[in-house]
Amino acid sequence: MENKTHFYFMLFGNLGHRRYVLFTLGFVLYCVIIILNVLIFLAICLERTLHQPMYILISCLSINSLYGTAAFFPRVLLDLLSDTHTISTEACLIQGFVIFTYTANEFATLMLMAFDRFVAISKPLQYHNIITLRVLTVLIFIHPFFSMLCIGMSFILTSRMTMCDNKLWKVYCHNYEIVKLSCTNSLLSNVYGFFVLIISGFIPLCLILYSYVKILIICQRSSSQFRSKAYQTCIPHIVILVNFSIGIISEIILSRLVNLEMPTWLSVFFSLEFLVVPPILNPLVYALNFTDIRKKLLALYKNKMLHRMLQID
Repeated sequence: MENKTHFYFMLFGNLGHRRYVLFTLGFVLYCVIIILNVLIFLAICLERTLHQPMYILISCLSINSLYGTAAFFPRVLLDLLSDTHTISTEACLIQGFVIFTYTANEFATLMLMAFDRFVAISKPLQYHNIITLRVLTVLIFIHPFFSMLCIGMSFILTSRMTMCDNKLWKVYCHNYEIVKLSCTNSLLSNVYGFFVLIISGFIPLCLILYSYVKILIICQRSSSQFRSKAYQTCIPHIVILVNFSIGIISEIILSRLVNLEMPTWLSVFFSLEFLVVPPILNPLVYALNFTDIRKKLLALYKNKMLHRMLQID
C-alpha cells in the first residue's frame, strides 16, 4: 500500500445528529455484550461442576465474542463522534484480521460443540474416554492457530497491493472491500480468500450439519424420553448456529456475490448482524436453557447483593 496511508469510512459522513443516537445505542449494546459474556465466563470458571467439555466450549464462545467485538465497537463508537472517519492502513488490517479470525473461531467452536453432542448421543458410554479435557484443549488451540495463520497470510497479500482508492463503504475494515480498491492484479488474493472461506467456514459448517443430521437419525430410532433429552441439549446450539450462519451468509452475499439495491441502513444491518447479534444472543440462550449456568448466575447475584447489605450494615 505504497500510495495510500489511510482509509476513509464513507458511511459516517452524513449522519448529522443521528450519530449521537447511534453512539448511545452502540455504547449500550457493547456494555451489555461485555456484561453478559463476562458473567457466563465467570459462572463456568467459578463452578467446578461446570468444568465439562460442553460448558468449556460455551465459555470459549464468550471469550471469542469479547475478542471480536473489541475490534469493532470501540472503533465504531470513536468514528461516530469524530469528524474525520479515517483509519491508518495498519490499524485497518489489524481490525479486519481480528474480525475475520473471530468469525473462523466461532465456526470452529460451533463445530466442536456439534461433535461433542454427536459423541454424547451416539456413544454415551464412551463419551468420557473420547472427549477428554486434554483432547478438547488441543482442539480448542489448534484451530484458532491454524485460522490465524491462514487469515494472516490473506492480509499479508492485501498489504502488498497498491491502492488506487481509499474510500471504504463499510463501517469496519473488510479485506475483500480493501482488495477491490487495489489497482494491481488481485487474482491471487481473491483465489486465496476463497480458499480461506472454504476451510474456515464452509468445511466446518458441513461437518456441523453432518453431526446434527446423524444426531437426528439416532433420535428418530430412540425412545421419546431419549429424544426429548437429546433435543433439549442440541436446540440451543442449533439456534446459535442458524443465527450466526445467516449473518455470515448475508455478509458474503452483500460483499462478494451481488450488489443488491437496498437502503444503506438495511445493508449495514445485514453486514453487521454476525458481529452484533451473536455476542448478545449466545449468553442469553445458554443462560436461559442450561439450568446449571442459570443457578450459578443467580448465586453470583445473591452473593453480590449479600456483600452490599453487609457493607451497608
